[in-house]
Amino acid sequence: MTTTVNAMAATSATEPLTKTTIERRDVGPHDVAFDIKFAGICHSDIHTVKGEWGEPEYPVVAGHEIAGVVTEVGSDVTKYKVGDHVGVGCFVDSCRECDNCKAGLQQYCTGEGGMIGTYNATGKDGTPTYGGYSQAIVVDENYVLRIPDSIPLDKAAPLLCAGITLFSPLHHWGAGPDKKVAIIGLGGLGHMGVKIAHAMGAEVTVLSQSLKKMEDGLRLGADEYYATSDEDTFTKLAGKFDLIVNTVSANLDLAAYMGLLATDGTLVEVGAPEKPMELPFFPLAAQRRSLSGSMIGGIPETQEMLDFCAEHDITPEIEVIAADYVNEAYERVLASDVRYRFVIDTSTLQ
Repeated sequence: MTTTVNAMAATSATEPLTKTTIERRDVGPHDVAFDIKFAGICHSDIHTVKGEWGEPEYPVVAGHEIAGVVTEVGSDVTKYKVGDHVGVGCFVDSCRECDNCKAGLQQYCTGEGGMIGTYNATGKDGTPTYGGYSQAIVVDENYVLRIPDSIPLDKAAPLLCAGITLFSPLHHWGAGPDKKVAIIGLGGLGHMGVKIAHAMGAEVTVLSQSLKKMEDGLRLGADEYYATSDEDTFTKLAGKFDLIVNTVSANLDLAAYMGLLATDGTLVEVGAPEKPMELPFFPLAAQRRSLSGSMIGGIPETQEMLDFCAEHDITPEIEVIAADYVNEAYERVLASDVRYRFVIDTSTLQ
């Protein structure tokens, strides 16, 4: 038994997304079925749909920032009930047996099959996974998140990728009252980094190409805002930061940015650059600096992030759109013409 639902799908790297139907599996003993109310648009969706991260398995129904309401639970489900507000992020399963899975770091699953993506992957039943640009989804209860009642579902959706992508490195590297943190880029990811780092008590600086979003950055919680197109910035801020989180996918002059780190400081990459990164030895070794990367978060940390955002009244800045606006939204994301996250109202798929 399966259920047919409406969805927006990509059928090639060059054609627009179009309306279609997909099948969702019947609810098994450990499954949670929920109606998707809102789905965020992540730049990763565009990279995948356009085949920029390898040839996808078309049709692709993208979307891994998913928020909705439970409609059915399996016979053995204990964590959720009908009517609960829930979400799903970037993965829907993992091996469950490797050391990372057992430690709640499912995003770094090293077992057979690895982490199973919410879309453009193959589930354990051998069928393709389809994401949030659709009306409903069925997911094992262990990969479902509880959305606190105080967070509206439209604003909850982007937290499942943009929120956790920034919360995880800030949390792991100890952003707090005694830390100076810089966020590179003020987009869908960066604006969440500013809000979260500010709520953690860190001193927050935005490093952006220009000052055109400075007013927004300061309003969102930044203490300082600098243009990286101004060479003086790199002189003024030399050796200042304990932690820098880079949210942009452009290839940066890493040596210049490493020079902004204090002794034992860390630069964390969360935006995937288009080309291999190049880093000279001396900016790294001179002050025992580190270059690292971070990828989303595991289920326990993602739940911790949602609860933290509820406690501190943190939500993303969003623009809600209808499903048939997705192609225009993609063009606007590529033109950096969104403040700061598009969210699809999936009721418009009816």
